[in-house]
Amino acid sequence: MRASALFTLLASSVGLVAAVPPAGAAKAAGLRLIKTSPEDKGTWVTEEQKITQYRNKRIGFVDITDITDASVLAALSNPDGAPARSDFSAEAVRYPTAVSHQTQVNSLLSQVSTTNPKSWLLTLTNFYNRYYKSDYGTRAGTWLYDTIVSVASANSAITVTKFTHSWNQPSIIAKIPGTSSNLVIVSAHYDSTGGSSTARGPGADDNGSGVVVILEALRVLANAKFAPKDTLEFHFYSAEEGGLLGSAAVFSSYKSAGKSVYAVMNQDMAGYSPSGKISIYTDYVDSSLTAYTRVIATAYTGATTSDKCGYGCSDHASARSNGFPAAYVCDEPMDTATPYLHSSKDAYSTIMWDAILRHAKFTTAFLVEASYL
Repeated sequence: MRASALFTLLASSVGLVAAVPPAGAAKAAGLRLIKTSPEDKGTWVTEEQKITQYRNKRIGFVDITDITDASVLAALSNPDGAPARSDFSAEAVRYPTAVSHQTQVNSLLSQVSTTNPKSWLLTLTNFYNRYYKSDYGTRAGTWLYDTIVSVASANSAITVTKFTHSWNQPSIIAKIPGTSSNLVIVSAHYDSTGGSSTARGPGADDNGSGVVVILEALRVLANAKFAPKDTLEFHFYSAEEGGLLGSAAVFSSYKSAGKSVYAVMNQDMAGYSPSGKISIYTDYVDSSLTAYTRVIATAYTGATTSDKCGYGCSDHASARSNGFPAAYVCDEPMDTATPYLHSSKDAYSTIMWDAILRHAKFTTAFLVEASYL
């Protein structure tokens, strides 16, 4: 008890707690161990400090408190965020250098619209916030699960499951089974923050936009009864803003189960784009999958931009550190991205619907093209 009280006192009076033993006492005090770079050994912080001292200041981090896999921890300390090559499943994947299913894709793209995304995003942003430990975040998860089930009901082959965590807000996974068990995954987190755990956080661009984009792709494929070769999964993660917690748990489970993942394409922010171009990021990703992602984006949406987003930027880092090939797609380079990130101003009114339509079409095209890997 005295050790727990000491850690609590340090956390409240000093601000940040150095990652020193005993770790058990720190965890008992409710502190979390986070890394902000490959070289960082870790810092013990409170849940609130993760948001106010890191997310709110746009400092990327990964919460490693509950990660026990030595190869994943080693990957998170590697400059490129990847595990040892012997643990890296991307070795077996060879990505095409051109698209090859234009007729099939284009027929589906004609069905993509912003009608449903506008309604879905309005509901998501009407939650006071979607912070993963708040009641609002839990209720947002219930609404999202029910909505995904409704969308998926157009095709009885599609399954929708909750991936539960130690906190109440689940991650959600929709699956379109293929003739192969190899997985092609598109993903987005649905939690949000407005700068603290109790602040208004509509999270329109970050990341309600990414959610409605992949949900629209699911709607189009479900209605078309699309039957892929590779199995397609749509991941909606909890607790990204808490340090990639939801995706870390999902991909740890996939690694333990020995699942074969051919591609993970993560989108975090898809609704604010002054450039009018999809942005494909190049750090902490698989370079071959990233090149293939750019091929698809260019073929179906036109020219793209590039940037780097840094350590612990979004959920693709969880896939990569667990040995799965991952790419990251966003709406803009960093310098021209939404100025309203992690604030109450990341509102529905700031969304550029041409960007949502562009990303939804890209996502649909990616799923169809990659389903033949």
